[in-house]
Amino acid sequence: MAGREILLEVRHLKKYFPVRKGIFLRAVGQVKAVDDVDLYIREGETLGLVGESGCGKTTTGRAILRLIEPTAGQVLFRSKKRSGSGESGREIDIAAVPPEGLKALRRNLQIIFQDPYSSLDPRMTVEEIVGEPLQVHGIAKGSEREDRIQKLLAAVGLNPEQMKRYPHQFSGGQRQRIGIARALALEPELIVADEPISALDVSIQAQVVNLLQDLQEQFGLTYLFIAHDLSVIKYISDRVAVMYLGKIVEVAATEAMFSDPKHPYTEALVSAVPVPDPDYQGQQILLEGDVPSPLNPPPGCHFHARCRYAQEVCRAEVPLLRDLGEEHFVSCHFADTLSLQPIRIE
Repeated sequence: MAGREILLEVRHLKKYFPVRKGIFLRAVGQVKAVDDVDLYIREGETLGLVGESGCGKTTTGRAILRLIEPTAGQVLFRSKKRSGSGESGREIDIAAVPPEGLKALRRNLQIIFQDPYSSLDPRMTVEEIVGEPLQVHGIAKGSEREDRIQKLLAAVGLNPEQMKRYPHQFSGGQRQRIGIARALALEPELIVADEPISALDVSIQAQVVNLLQDLQEQFGLTYLFIAHDLSVIKYISDRVAVMYLGKIVEVAATEAMFSDPKHPYTEALVSAVPVPDPDYQGQQILLEGDVPSPLNPPPGCHFHARCRYAQEVCRAEVPLLRDLGEEHFVSCHFADTLSLQPIRIE
């Protein structure tokens, strides 16, 4: 993976939501949902994004795709396909593209939503749902469009003969497959998978994860895979980024992340994952205190109030996300001196 070119690079991405009060709805503060995020994704790889609920994972994914407008930062997309201007291989700052230019960009950037129930229009048939991107972008019409829809449904494991049915006639796993087919319709280069299996039965989750891997190999896809389940992240990801209170605190190759964590939050996060081995004597690390509010994050390192290794410098200075070698990035003042608990996840 290290030899592949970078497809997407995020620099200093921020998304602040104003808090308004009073009759005139004046802004009295800002919720810093995404606060100075840096990351990159290489062609053909899967970057897993993990963290507690409310840490800003979904907001990061949507800000990258401009489904919500970022407050600041750059999202550099190095497309290998032709853009709306007819150029190929051009670096595009997604955050700076004018609204009228986003339509052409959407062909290369798609999303799989978390909820397979609310993300599909109940008044549209499967044929209309999967075929809508083709219609909007004027890619295929008539029998050609119908043929492409049938191939997409077959690719995700659905019977093409069911294309005249409505979403309520399918199970949750089947609905998510419809959503995946819709995301594939325009042959994108990058797909943001926003917790695509969290709303599914456990028995179906593995099928969908394996499907996503098969599709990645078949279509040459690149994924930003957002999830809570670290066992799934370990299975599907080439690299993992850990997020806490709007900031990236650690990024590393999957094996390095799980065998040699460098950030205290990563250590605590994964120590809570149950291991199906009665003889395993791993120590669960319980974090003290509550998660700080993104409306008023603490000074210095955002994690210092809950960190058992915190020192005075942690309360005063924001640690930089630095490379400790072999692309293992950590945002901690003492990352190169701490001896943290290795992680075991089956």
